[in-house]
Amino acid sequence: MDISVVIPLYNEEESLPELYEWLARVMEENRFSYELIFVDDGSTDNSWKVITELQKNHKEVKGIRFGRNYGKSPALQYGFQKAEGEVVITMDADLQDSPDEIPELFRMIRENGFQVVSGWKKKRHDPLNKTLPTKLFNATVRLFSGIKLHDFNCGLKAYQNQVVKNIEVYNDMHRLIPYMAKNAGFTCIGEKIVQHRARKYGATKFGLDRFINGYLDLFTLWFLSKFGKKPMHFFGLVGSLMFLIGFIAVLIVGGTKLYCLNRGIPAPLVVSSPYFYIAITCMIIGTQLFLSGFVGELITRNSTERNRYYVLEEI
Repeated sequence: MDISVVIPLYNEEESLPELYEWLARVMEENRFSYELIFVDDGSTDNSWKVITELQKNHKEVKGIRFGRNYGKSPALQYGFQKAEGEVVITMDADLQDSPDEIPELFRMIRENGFQVVSGWKKKRHDPLNKTLPTKLFNATVRLFSGIKLHDFNCGLKAYQNQVVKNIEVYNDMHRLIPYMAKNAGFTCIGEKIVQHRARKYGATKFGLDRFINGYLDLFTLWFLSKFGKKPMHFFGLVGSLMFLIGFIAVLIVGGTKLYCLNRGIPAPLVVSSPYFYIAITCMIIGTQLFLSGFVGELITRNSTERNRYYVLEEI
């Protein structure tokens, strides 16, 4: 099979028939063998009924229905597990992503050798309160990940099948899939300018909280990629530095006390020096961080994921 299109959705009953017709036309014109995987993320409208009707009349349609709204990332993850196509395309169900982009995305994966191709909505039909936070978020992800993409938030992406089978998308990590792919060893990542269409039906399901969650997920992914297998390298280093600062503060307090006693000068109380409190605080925090790294090492040593690696090929 050439293409699997994974489409997560939530309350998109109006757009689904039109989206299917558009996708089917593009696939047939290009003679692709394909499947359309609609993942209903706990919709409360008639979205599942529409998917059921489509599946009855079109065997290339597959439907997955969640019992409640879990979020876009779990929907994509489950769709990835079911995808059988050589190239996996992800797109939103709100008709803001154009299926006409699929042939070129497919060509870039198959012929140009890209493992991931991300869409770039260079010209957006969104208000300023969405475009500015998006630009800031994309700039931050580029800095942390080292991946020179302009639009990590774009839902229209293409992947080699082996990419989606070797990553796990959870929380709100769907915005960071290229970064996750890079961490798994898939470093051939490209970009394509795609059309961004104005929403035709309904209203957006995302608020400004997605940017807050996005930054938290970015930090989590960065930390796991750097220190997930070696937590002592992070906690031990920071803890040792904190303990060293506290130890230096102890030397200052003790040295001042001894100097005054040796010269017959009335010695100030130890607790009257700010260095005393710096010493106690830093040494306690440093010890806790060091022990956190030690416990983390014990946990990872017994983890089944400790030696999980992606094997490209074996002869």
